[in-house]
Amino acid sequence: MTGLLGHDLGLRPHTDALDGVPRTDDPQKAKDFTSDQEVRWCPGCGDYVILATVRSLLPELGVRRENIVFVSGIGCSSRFPYYLDTYGVHSIHGRAPTLATGLAVTRPDLSVWVVTGDGDALSIGGNHLVHALRRNVNMRILLFNNRIYGLTKGQYSPTSEVGKVTKSSPGGSVDAPFNTLSLALGAEASFVARALDSDRAGLTEVLRAAAHHRGAAFVEILQDCPIFNDGSFDVLRKDEAPSHLIPLRHGEPIIFGVDDELCVVRKGFGLRVVQRSEVDAADIVVHDAHTDDPEYAYALSRLSDQDLRYVVTGIVRQVVRTTYDDAARAQVRSAQESGTADLQQLLRGDNTWTVP
Repeated sequence: MTGLLGHDLGLRPHTDALDGVPRTDDPQKAKDFTSDQEVRWCPGCGDYVILATVRSLLPELGVRRENIVFVSGIGCSSRFPYYLDTYGVHSIHGRAPTLATGLAVTRPDLSVWVVTGDGDALSIGGNHLVHALRRNVNMRILLFNNRIYGLTKGQYSPTSEVGKVTKSSPGGSVDAPFNTLSLALGAEASFVARALDSDRAGLTEVLRAAAHHRGAAFVEILQDCPIFNDGSFDVLRKDEAPSHLIPLRHGEPIIFGVDDELCVVRKGFGLRVVQRSEVDAADIVVHDAHTDDPEYAYALSRLSDQDLRYVVTGIVRQVVRTTYDDAARAQVRSAQESGTADLQQLLRGDNTWTVP
């Protein structure tokens, strides 16, 4: 950890979130992480694909099931812990990051995951989300974004596009939606990524990286709600999808399109999409997810818009910095070693006063 605190505590940033988490030598399969609970989502819901992807990834990590915990808030996505044979907490609306923070600080032997939705995380839970990211708590936050309130039957959410007609906005929403990646980057998240529920390979790749990232790993998953917002991401799934999706791979030029006819170049302080035929190959931006330059990652996030003309996917940013939980535990150890860890001594110390 850089700065005075890191120097005083002797911290050295870890690079793998699974350091210190007990592993198993027993071979595991997806069915080992499947609980006995009946999965209850609407037919066609994107949550099914996400659940299957997570179940397939967990055996690959080689972590004991007893040392994995999923924490959720309230919403359709928040039923997730019931369907995994790991430890799980179905908590209260918007507060999943707070419970997960307590687990991450007190139990370094756990792999901590948060499952939330666009309403749960970005409305009532917005404050908790941004501070978990700012603190860089060692947890993975999976935000299922269907741009609607599904569980409460179809009200517009903090990510719904302007003009969205719903039960709570019959004249069309006048709210400007969050750019989720920009929000996470503005909160200093050390890992920011996005995936599409129907892109099983891309989703797996992002989740694998998030599982190993030590710090707050924010993953937005664009997910269809077939009942209240059906087809909201269809433009990203059809034949013309390559012209809208901007896949990011560290160390590779940002080129996309049906025939790779589009690319990303620098423009002033930001980035823009242009035809490859209009620029020299040397002008095409080579993606660097590990750069310390936060402005670059933010500029990438601004390529995405509410109209889905362009949508960035993959890992936008992945940097290493000391986590809140590592720092907190180191501070406790330092206090114990200095002999000031006596609670009664602290309570009965000289720093008191009397109010007549």
